[in-house]
Amino acid sequence: MTKIQRLKLSHRTEEEFAAEDHKKIFLGMAKDVRVIIIKLADRLHNMRTVKALKPERQHALAKETLEVFAPIAHRLGIYRVESQLEDLSLEVEKPDEYHAIARELDEKIKNRTRALNNLKKKIADILIEQNIKFEIESRIKSIYSIYKKMYLKGHTFDEIYDFLALRIITETELNCYEILGLIHAHFKPIPGRFKDYIAMPKPNMYQSLHTSIIAGDGNIFEVQIRTKEMDEIAETGVAAHWRYKEGSHYSPKQEQHEIEEKLHWFRDFLHINSETQNKSATEYMESLSKDIFEANVYVFTPKGKVIDLPNGSTPLDLAYKIHTKVGDSAIGAMVNGNLVPLNTVLKTGDIVEIRTSKTSPGPNENWLNIVKTNSAKSHIKKFLQKKNALYLRDDKIRQGKQIAEDFFKDRGIDEREMMNLLNTEKVLKNYQSSTIEDLFIQICAHNPNPSQIADFLGIKRKDDNFNKLFKKENFDDDNCPVTVDGQTGFKITLGNCCTPIPGDNIVGYVTKGNGITVHRINCPNVTGLRNRLIPVHWKENLGIKSYPVDIVIECIDRQNLVADILNIFNSNKIKCTEMTAKMHPDTNRTSVYAQIYVSDANVLNHVESILTSTKDIYEVKRVIH
Repeated sequence: MTKIQRLKLSHRTEEEFAAEDHKKIFLGMAKDVRVIIIKLADRLHNMRTVKALKPERQHALAKETLEVFAPIAHRLGIYRVESQLEDLSLEVEKPDEYHAIARELDEKIKNRTRALNNLKKKIADILIEQNIKFEIESRIKSIYSIYKKMYLKGHTFDEIYDFLALRIITETELNCYEILGLIHAHFKPIPGRFKDYIAMPKPNMYQSLHTSIIAGDGNIFEVQIRTKEMDEIAETGVAAHWRYKEGSHYSPKQEQHEIEEKLHWFRDFLHINSETQNKSATEYMESLSKDIFEANVYVFTPKGKVIDLPNGSTPLDLAYKIHTKVGDSAIGAMVNGNLVPLNTVLKTGDIVEIRTSKTSPGPNENWLNIVKTNSAKSHIKKFLQKKNALYLRDDKIRQGKQIAEDFFKDRGIDEREMMNLLNTEKVLKNYQSSTIEDLFIQICAHNPNPSQIADFLGIKRKDDNFNKLFKKENFDDDNCPVTVDGQTGFKITLGNCCTPIPGDNIVGYVTKGNGITVHRINCPNVTGLRNRLIPVHWKENLGIKSYPVDIVIECIDRQNLVADILNIFNSNKIKCTEMTAKMHPDTNRTSVYAQIYVSDANVLNHVESILTSTKDIYEVKRVIH
């Protein structure tokens, strides 16, 4: 029960201190519910004596009580404590509204006391005649409940019919339904106001029958019908467990198990902690508030299990509440026997069946906009991050293998021979790679370069007299934009890895059997290969011609992003032959990869300038494969 010591957390803010305290309380509660019973009693005493404190301390306590302790009292069904905490806090936070409601409530009760007593007598006469044992008492709605209906839901006081209610307490469930039938037979019920919480208990174990009737004098009253045990649970909730166990052999562990069976949401305290263990206590409390405290929509599984969810929840929220695997493999849902999309908003009483498939591709980014609960969002983000990591890994393996193939092909080594050379314990161990795929990922990052692996394997270079090796007697190089000083008749190609264009600083790489490949001078694929490099130059009169260049456009994700980029290319008469977009959901960023054709580096710089001045585009880079 002791608060977190501030000396251990001296770098935290006031809000973080409070969140750490609350997290500690609720994790303790998940292990032994008596922790929160004591804490609620302590807080109720604090609020009863709150007037002795300074105003700022009063407001801090009242705010914390409304946000944390009253909701948990509600979830545990301890109405007697919940209503006092709410009313005492409201008097501190909104004194004018509190006293205005209190005055109006007193006036209404005075005016309706006679009508209430007449109704009590009529009902008593009916039940006595039927030999049904009963007690009748009246219940006044709490001031905070009236405040919520008036100030948060926009009702007037006259529109609140249940501020005064009759409570009939009888012996058995059967008696409850018998009494309900007799009341409906003698008084006119208001349509849509009947609720059966006996057949469908609330997640806090509350059970009762509710109906609203019109008395003979025209007044409207709510009538609640329940057994004595139901009434005790309605008032004291989970604390009623100890009522019948005094003097008996008590087992805290067994007690906790029984409570968890009745309050199925109870385990969520630990579940949410496991999901947020790498996050702050503030984030833990936000998840707790949204997924548990605000849960007031109750739906059923086909087997009749009640699941509580926050307002606005969808079948996807339910799927993830059941199990992560159910959520990841969800493809649709049946609500009340009808097939519905996964973004359908659920309401209390819905019977929901989740349709799953083993071949489901799993969550996508759009699911984050569909779900309401923090726990569902957390599971979806984890799935997408893992999927993104696997995609990037496969992409890097492909790129690394291609770089290696190009290099070894220049040395007369085909793919099969290359794989035999690289996929050995000697090579993998030297470069600290577990598999050949890991080695290709390292090659993609140019650590190591294929040339370093060739040196390690002792693959000897041939004589670099390129005049003897590569001269093509009838080769026509008029269409080639690059020339070699003092040499003609060579096959010269532009490298696909760094896509050089006129205006770039370039260098020639002498290949085996394929002439000379031109690279940008800073291309990592030719770093460390000085004895195979020769000077090359762009021709002076290139004419009107365009060359491919690969770029990546880094952006903040938004709608119409790709369309805007294509419009820029079209308006500047830039040919685009390839385009792919990849979203990074964890950072809300998108990378757009494109192959465009430009005449020279000046045109490319102009296009880059236009792109980076466009909304949400923050960087354009050349790609090296």
